[in-house]
Amino acid sequence: QVQLMESGGGSVQAGGSLRLSCAASEYRYSSYYMGWYRQAPGKEREAVAGLYIDTGNEYYAESVKGRFTISEDNAKNTVTLLMDSLKPEDTAMYYCAADDSFMGWIRAPEFWGQGTQVTVSS
Repeated sequence: QVQLMESGGGSVQAGGSLRLSCAASEYRYSSYYMGWYRQAPGKEREAVAGLYIDTGNEYYAESVKGRFTISEDNAKNTVTLLMDSLKPEDTAMYYCAADDSFMGWIRAPEFWGQGTQVTVSS
């Protein structure tokens, strides 16, 4: 069982930046695909960015490419999402998610964090 603990998030004006972090309880976390989903009110949950640490394989939704960057801190079992040039449409609850494969992660991640709110005002 992998436990995920998110931190970061908050409120920012459009054009600003925020950083989200996700700490994994699993010491073998580098063999999992880890990343972030988000869900805005009235919308479906969508995959935002993901990373397979062992290979460096990355995924970004088209809507965030060039603005968001996912990275890992192996020493802390942590994956970080740096969000730059934020837009009001980025406002959502952001969830850390993990699975032991990319296909599992992109379809239906097995493990989820509790979520952290990101609000971008215009």
